[in-house]
Amino acid sequence: MYKSYLYGEGDSNHSPLRRNHFENQSRETKEWLIDDQETFFHQSLSTPCLDVVEEAKGPFLTMIDGKVVYDFHGNAVHQVGFGHPRVIEAMKEQLDTLSFSTRRYTNKPAIQLGKKLAELAPGSLSKCLFAPGATSAIGMALKLARFTTGKYKTISMWESFHGASMDALSVGGEAHFRRQIGPLLPGAIHVPPIQTYRPLWEGASLDDRQLANYIEYIVKQDGEIGAFVMEPIRNTDVQMPSKAFMKKLRGICTEHNIKLIFDETAIGLGRTGEMFAFEHYDIEPDMVVLGKGLGGGAFPMAALLADQALDQVEETSLGHYTHEKSPVGAVAALTTIEVIEEEGLLERSRQLEGTLRARLETMKESYPIIGDVRGIGLLFGIELVKDRNTKEKAREEADKIMHTCLQNGLSFKVSKGNVLQLCPPLTITEEQLTEALTILEQALMESEN
Repeated sequence: MYKSYLYGEGDSNHSPLRRNHFENQSRETKEWLIDDQETFFHQSLSTPCLDVVEEAKGPFLTMIDGKVVYDFHGNAVHQVGFGHPRVIEAMKEQLDTLSFSTRRYTNKPAIQLGKKLAELAPGSLSKCLFAPGATSAIGMALKLARFTTGKYKTISMWESFHGASMDALSVGGEAHFRRQIGPLLPGAIHVPPIQTYRPLWEGASLDDRQLANYIEYIVKQDGEIGAFVMEPIRNTDVQMPSKAFMKKLRGICTEHNIKLIFDETAIGLGRTGEMFAFEHYDIEPDMVVLGKGLGGGAFPMAALLADQALDQVEETSLGHYTHEKSPVGAVAALTTIEVIEEEGLLERSRQLEGTLRARLETMKESYPIIGDVRGIGLLFGIELVKDRNTKEKAREEADKIMHTCLQNGLSFKVSKGNVLQLCPPLTITEEQLTEALTILEQALMESEN
């Protein structure tokens, strides 16, 4: 029997189908997977691993046994696809000249990337710091909020994910990652998440207008809140707040000297059809965090962008990471941005959104198991009906659909146990998108029989 606590950000590694998946692998694959389990710490969501990847190119993963699958998961790093030749070539050239920038010095690629991000970002988001990962960038944002407001408390949302370090877990609300950890940062206040399809609990509903009023009430009662942290569009199960909510939130933060921090680690850089997801709401945060795809799916790279007015901290260090101004990472990021711009990937994301939405809406009409379809750009969630028989039944069916698709050549993320999340690279062609969706529809058809 499935247990609900096993479900959160990703799929469960305790399902019978996952075990069957292992048993049906080739002998060589099994040997490598066993070596993996014996080498690395066991952890939920990734042990046992599903397969062994030999090559990643464009939208495809090729396994060591030759099986090829579309990757509509990609850990959200593949805006420009895997192994984009321009990104790889730029990194190779940089490795030949300057592979690492020693502390106390700077380098041209890092400066150029900082200037480029300031040019792209709306408003006065012109100051930046880099880090090897977005978790660290979230930590820098939290410190900057404390330094510039003199207040240490935060508000963020339950079910959110902002990284796996202790400070990021504190503002994160994903129960799966917080269990058995013990005390986290003091002053981390959580509110219910945006939930656009079904109420959080039976007989109750909390729309985002009520949520905004609730947040305002908390802020007025507590004078120590210095930061509000959220994804402007939640990545895992694709939840989108209303413009009214976002504008009200911006007003609350401005009035009470609360720094509004948008975590765009998984949703920025064109995923939603705009370079920054918050551009859909006609507001500007005080800080925004980028990561994942910033390194072109080839190098770990993250950035904190902040309002230039916040550049008032000189007596301490916000980051000071060894690889903070990595020239290789900066070149990978610069080239990724160039590819997004020169290949028209923002326009492609908006264009293919129509194709994706139309096909999924048709599936919704054809297959009663689909309760809701929601998305923007090339980020979509398909929520299976929770109350069809039981919630556990929907989760079992999501697991079955995912494994059927894996067998037939399509990989994607399952979130919250019953949401199929589709996150293809922005470079995907319409023909490839159509082929992948046909694999998904075949699995849905089989689940209905």
